[in-house]
Amino acid sequence: MDEAAFIAALRGIATHPAARGLADDCAVLPLGGETLVLTHDMLVEGTHLAPGQSLADAAWKLVATNLSDLAAKGAQPIGVLVGHMLGDGDGEFLAGLAAVLAHYAVPLLGGDTVRGPAGAARAFGLTAIGRATHVPVPARSGARPGDALWLTGPVGAAMLGLEALRTGNGDATAYLRPVALLNAGRALAPHVTAMMDVSDGLLLDAARMARASAVTIAITAAQVPIATPEPRRHEALRWGDDYQLLFTLPPGQEPPVPAHRIGAALPQAETPLLLDTIPLTETTGLGYQH
Repeated sequence: MDEAAFIAALRGIATHPAARGLADDCAVLPLGGETLVLTHDMLVEGTHLAPGQSLADAAWKLVATNLSDLAAKGAQPIGVLVGHMLGDGDGEFLAGLAAVLAHYAVPLLGGDTVRGPAGAARAFGLTAIGRATHVPVPARSGARPGDALWLTGPVGAAMLGLEALRTGNGDATAYLRPVALLNAGRALAPHVTAMMDVSDGLLLDAARMARASAVTIAITAAQVPIATPEPRRHEALRWGDDYQLLFTLPPGQEPPVPAHRIGAALPQAETPLLLDTIPLTETTGLGYQH
């Protein structure tokens, strides 16, 4: 099964309202007078981690990518649970984990450790738990026709970072140590109609927002800020790992944080996405899928 088919099958199991139909970045669970926001992501050697990459950087990325999901909900992190597969570089992983948790002032609450067969690709998982700072908690599904589409910053930096890591030329930080935009997410949460982070590529994630919201999203490529040279603009639109926040606002409303208007939500059409008026679907190489 591919990723989309597997998630579609899971929807028949994940029937609790907190799961949001598995159409969102996080689970949202009202509990007493609070609303918890929970997410879980994994990194796998050879897929999310480049060969020979420092496990200190892997630990940083593991935490930051999960916290980015909380940022897209406007949540305040409460703590994390770590799943670690033992092997070479465990000390590096611990050092990176301590550094990133200190950076974001997030406590480690527990987790699990395992060991796999010698030579097996290692996998690392993390569950992040947050507290909603605004209710209703933003979802992917709130965009409405007429809303403006905004992006907090440039895409393509992680793509250049991976190339720098592979060649030894340039700065690989954007790929190795992404930034979770927690402050921006909290500022935006009371205002947005829909919000998510860009993890698998701007175009693919915009299509997912469109599907969840039952709209078509139109993007003007030239309005999207990019970190790459201009000839690589369309690569940058499809490359993931940038963790910018993608959100919609009602027409005429300006965001409370620096952001770039890149398009608009339209009434639902045959395809979820228009790029410079060209219809696109998830099967046309919009971004990264397992």
